[in-house]
Amino acid sequence: MKSLLFLCVTNSTRSQMAEGLAREIFGDRVSVQSAGSMPSRLHPLAIAAMAEVGIDISGHTAKALDAIDSASVDTAITLCAGEVGPVFSAAGRRWRWLIADPEVDSGGLPAERSLDAFRAVRDQIRRRLEVLAAVSDLPAGPVPAEFHASLRVRDLARSAKFYAWLLGIQPREWTHRYVTFVHTDLRVNFVLLVADDLELHHDTLYHLGIGVSDRSAVIAAFHHARIAGWEIFKPPRTTWLGTPLHEVWLKDPNGNLVEIYARLTEDELARRPSDSRPIVIA
Repeated sequence: MKSLLFLCVTNSTRSQMAEGLAREIFGDRVSVQSAGSMPSRLHPLAIAAMAEVGIDISGHTAKALDAIDSASVDTAITLCAGEVGPVFSAAGRRWRWLIADPEVDSGGLPAERSLDAFRAVRDQIRRRLEVLAAVSDLPAGPVPAEFHASLRVRDLARSAKFYAWLLGIQPREWTHRYVTFVHTDLRVNFVLLVADDLELHHDTLYHLGIGVSDRSAVIAAFHHARIAGWEIFKPPRTTWLGTPLHEVWLKDPNGNLVEIYARLTEDELARRPSDSRPIVIA
């Protein structure tokens, strides 16, 4: 992503705050503009809300959408909810962020209450932009072929019945300690949700995981993780107990365990050591 265009109807509040925040977050890495389909004046409460976080947008002016050079934009974000927002069809990527107009939401309120509405919109936009910045320049990583998750349960049999019902398949294998389901056609819907000040702990979620192609892919993932600065929990190894795997374990930024693994080939399984002890592979 080399350029960003923020859009709203009047280019007076949301898109102007987004422009100011994006300039701070992305710096010189991304060219940032904003515009509107019916440009108006820059809202004074938008200026005040941004000044509270050290960003001066008082010199900004509202701009018409047709003043934007289409060649200068590769990503356009419309920040409208409840009204028909402008569309910049020339952009290669177009997103719509449903963010309410604080001027409408604060109509008739006292000055401080009105400013609260602008602060809330400012903070919503900042969080969205922080996610966009975080995922826009990713270092090299593994090439996943499978997604894996493990959950601790209190009643193994009842839980097995529930997940067999939920997934529509029988377990592939089970012991007195675990039950394994493998669904070759299942697509993954994985959600990251803000904590909302709730205490986070890891008693329920044991770990997440992705399967990669082979031993060399596990080792490559380890090196990619080190370069990216992720915490290594267990270095790459081949394990034989339970499901034989090549694996490396990481910790995500919240302390959750993430396993990157590859199943052993028949030839690799034939070379299992007599003591079944893990073998470090990198």
